[in-house]
Amino acid sequence: MIRTRIPWVSTSLLFVTAAFGQTPLSFEVASVKKAEPLSVNMAMSGKMNLGMVIDNAQVTVKSMSIAELMRVAYKVKPFQISGPEWLPAERYSITAKMPPGATRDQVPEMLQSLLAERFKLAFHRETKEQSVYALTVMKSGLKLQESAPDEGAAGTGPGGPAAPLAPTPSDGGAQVRAQVTSDSGGSVNSSSINGNIKMLPRENGMRIDVTKMNATGMVDLLWRFLDHPIVDATDLKGRYDFTLDVGFGDMLALARAAGMNVPIQAPPGAMDPGNSSVFTAIQQYGLKLEPRKAPINMLIIDHVEKTPSDN
Repeated sequence: MIRTRIPWVSTSLLFVTAAFGQTPLSFEVASVKKAEPLSVNMAMSGKMNLGMVIDNAQVTVKSMSIAELMRVAYKVKPFQISGPEWLPAERYSITAKMPPGATRDQVPEMLQSLLAERFKLAFHRETKEQSVYALTVMKSGLKLQESAPDEGAAGTGPGGPAAPLAPTPSDGGAQVRAQVTSDSGGSVNSSSINGNIKMLPRENGMRIDVTKMNATGMVDLLWRFLDHPIVDATDLKGRYDFTLDVGFGDMLALARAAGMNVPIQAPPGAMDPGNSSVFTAIQQYGLKLEPRKAPINMLIIDHVEKTPSDN
């Protein structure tokens, strides 16, 4: 295990950069409020709406957890963050204004400052060898259907990468970094730079319709059903459309990974490690999950406050 301890890293960073005459980039102004916890009723009633949108100089965050904010701020996967048990469940809404001259690409740096200042976030990094699943292409070959190119997109024909889902606008318009919504029928829709997902509850589980998804999006989707992190070993460069049918236990695992309090119990054995139907569901597309060991760079939270400081 390689261990690098950075005590109270976020707070210390403020003093180090100040000593060299540099101030960490921060939002010009930011309002942070606690949001209602996610629930099954919220999803089924069509009231789920969470994610991040950047519109000109305004950044709007709806119902995101500190762990999800850290994903954007430090560009890591969800399974790379280790912290208190309440981390996925506590959610916050933020309205912030970028300083003059700041760009969308600097939003992660500004989120780092906000997390340090308003939540007193401090963490250290550790690299640990862990049990993982490697997403690989089967010997029989890939059977995924490539997404159709966006209308009017150049250089995105068959055999080439599909057009990006959410490119940074050149006209100053709004950019959706990630957004999750539900409708009154109980379906949950998710969109991000890595692909679109529509989840439809069924009698014994859930159907997941995926469009314009790259390999990063596949890893982000699949790991939530499993007991170990997933690493991408596919070397896939395109975007793809596919459908997965997963079981009731997988549906509950997904909800709980999002921090929902789910009172429903799965059938005996359905939630046991290795029992996920995802393993067989992806094989129809020439993909499989192989158990391996791999070093994972972790962000270990040393201190974080559940209640943000006053606006």
